[in-house]
Amino acid sequence: MASEIDICNLALGHLGDDATVSSISPPEGSIQAEHCARFFPIARDLTLEAHEWGFATRRANMAMLGSAATSDIGATGIAPPPEWLYVYQLPSDCRNIIKLRDPNVPPDLMLTDVPQGYPNSFQPYVQPYGCFPDIPYELESLSDGTNVVYTNLENAIVHYVASVTDTTKFSAQFTDAVGWLLASYLAGPIIKGDAGAAMAQTMMKAYLVSLSKAMTNDANNRRRTQAESQRTAPWMASR
Repeated sequence: MASEIDICNLALGHLGDDATVSSISPPEGSIQAEHCARFFPIARDLTLEAHEWGFATRRANMAMLGSAATSDIGATGIAPPPEWLYVYQLPSDCRNIIKLRDPNVPPDLMLTDVPQGYPNSFQPYVQPYGCFPDIPYELESLSDGTNVVYTNLENAIVHYVASVTDTTKFSAQFTDAVGWLLASYLAGPIIKGDAGAAMAQTMMKAYLVSLSKAMTNDANNRRRTQAESQRTAPWMASR
């Protein structure tokens, strides 16, 4: 698996730079290493935010900081706004929320018909045509910097994209995309002038192509729902 240094050298190679960096934390002292140390985290995080990557998705039970009921506010003294019932603290590594999940609803019911006799407590989340929609929520940052989410769902589970910094967890195509984006950032400072600006645009175009391929491949490899897995194959259905 590629390391941070491998990705930095990959980016430099895209630019035709003969330099090879050996350390960016701390930077080894070369101009290339200094720029890689500045721009690599940006390229990595921006690419993470571009898609719900399988290697970066997590789910967690969120800590409830308070509710509309005074007895649940506790020592934190945090209450949700009037339009929401609960306030939860987001996981510290949460970069993007994918969705909130009800712990009492099986995942395959989220987009399928609700069985007759299903508990009435789920009815607020059931659309008129009998399916579970996405659960509404609102994000906010408190005055102390704590990131919280407001929702009307009790015991909410968050499904999210995590801030993965361990490059050994990256997929090969994700790594390739980060390398192209990093190259676009390095082009200006290393090549400079009009040639650097032109190279930056070329690298950005290559990044967008690589990113699209990586996203498509990742989406195709994601786990299918039970309902999808049980569908009759088209070639069998036509028999």
